[in-house]
Amino acid sequence: MERTATVVPEDGLHARPASQFVETANEFDADIRLGRADEDDLVPAASMLAVTGLGVGHDESVRLVAEGDDAEAALDALEDILSTPEAKQ
Repeated sequence: MERTATVVPEDGLHARPASQFVETANEFDADIRLGRADEDDLVPAASMLAVTGLGVGHDESVRLVAEGDDAEAALDALEDILSTPEAKQ
């Protein structure tokens, strides 16, 4: 499964939003990868270093790809994080 989402948090995928994104990705039985929407390279969504290393900022589009039993639920949860202005506490 694949989706494209826009990063809404002001900090982009850095600091708290990235931490919540990675923690959430690790909760699902799925191989989840993430990358910029306009590039082919994808990184593991379960890796804080990989996710923050993308340097994705506010209002940038990302591509999420998930495979596995929980793929759809994982994409729903991760898309929710990306579309929330500030990371949920």
